Amino acid sequence: MLNQKLIKIILKILHLTYTTIMSLVSQIILNADNELRYPTTGELQALQDYLATGEERINIILILRNKEQEIIQQASKKIFQIHPEYIAPGGNAEGAKRRSLCLRDYGWYLRLVTYGVLAGDKEAIEKIGIVGVREMYNSLGVPILGMIDSIECLKNATKAILSEKEQNVIIPYFDFIIRGMS
Repeated sequence: MLNQKLIKIILKILHLTYTTIMSLVSQIILNADNELRYPTTGELQALQDYLATGEERINIILILRNKEQEIIQQASKKIFQIHPEYIAPGGNAEGAKRRSLCLRDYGWYLRLVTYGVLAGDKEAIEKIGIVGVREMYNSLGVPILGMIDSIECLKNATKAILSEKEQNVIIPYFDFIIRGMS
């Protein structure tokens, strides 16, 4: 029997999936209506493909959600090996408070990836988290190269807990974030 917490998670995911599907369906309808046509074969195929991979995408999201702390721990360990100057005196992640802010960002980027996986495209990531991120980090004095390395570490830590097929689903979203910062 499923516990209440798991039921709530499943219901949230189903709601998000329903909202995403309805958004996809609505967009297809609006595009067709604006052009006074029926949905194209390609649009209908895109919808069919999206629906066919729904269970796989939900499973990936659940894995990432349930393993978030493990992923973040591995990624942060690796980034501080690559850039030990970040935790050294005067570094951007010096001290517990500043380090926790860095780790908070890891969780945020991991959630962005799950949003992309759920939506089946990168538009959600672009709308929520990529526009202006480079400028934000520059204004805060955070090295962009370090953030790119951080996302790469996060991607590698995430890949370590997923099957090859699951990795192929998430890699494009991490790469999209990395390109957005470059």
